[in-house]
Amino acid sequence: MNDETPAIKDQPTLGEPSEKPDASARAAPRKRRSKAARAAEEKAAIAGTEARIGYKFSDPALLTTAFTHVSALKPAARNRADSYQRLEFLGDHVLGLIVSDMLFRAFPNADEGELSKRLADLVRKESCADVAKSLGLLDDIKLGMVKAVEGARLRKSVLGDICEAVIGAIYLDGGHEAARQFVERNWTERMRKLRRPLRDPKTVLQEWAQGKGLPTPVYREIERTGPHHDPQFRVAVELPGLAPAEGLGGNKRAAEKAAASAMIAREGVGSND
Repeated sequence: MNDETPAIKDQPTLGEPSEKPDASARAAPRKRRSKAARAAEEKAAIAGTEARIGYKFSDPALLTTAFTHVSALKPAARNRADSYQRLEFLGDHVLGLIVSDMLFRAFPNADEGELSKRLADLVRKESCADVAKSLGLLDDIKLGMVKAVEGARLRKSVLGDICEAVIGAIYLDGGHEAARQFVERNWTERMRKLRRPLRDPKTVLQEWAQGKGLPTPVYREIERTGPHHDPQFRVAVELPGLAPAEGLGGNKRAAEKAAASAMIAREGVGSND
């Protein structure tokens, strides 16, 4: 992403949104807070963020870095290594390893292609951003002094990066086990919930049936309704020892896929593979 955001004039603490300057502040500068007060506020903000993340840092500086955008660094001594970018790089690969292991154990009958598709869906930026939103991390991001609308847009755009940076920070602070616990807490339900079809349901059902020692599923047209130009097919899929499952579609193929999907859902195919 483009990190050429205007430089900060007064950094907000972790967990505190950027403030907009006003005329009264220019006319009458605010009284500076003592170092002790600022330190107490920073400590309280970090504790609040740790509570939402579910992990307490031995080195809180790692957490602060994980939320620091490059624009929040002072221009005179700007070093990208002090922003979240390096932690994001590490967290991206830690997340990929942990989720790969989760998938490998959860779906022992899935082939490499299916595992790869599931992995790609789970570790994409949008998924990471969803996790960050669910943890309420949006306003913890430290940005340079930008307009309110631009700042809000920028925070949203880097949410996925920040989530990966947090994983990298947890990994450095607590090791693989701490990172694994964080990822499993926030990705297990997503892993179990299929967001989009990965394979043709007829293929999935046939492979499952073969694994159970059953013959190939049989599809039987039950009825056809509607006008010739817009027919509606009802199809049943049958397997020995199981009740038939039915599906509707605008053609036989679609109805067969719907029937297969119905049996897959009813029998819990994939959930306990």
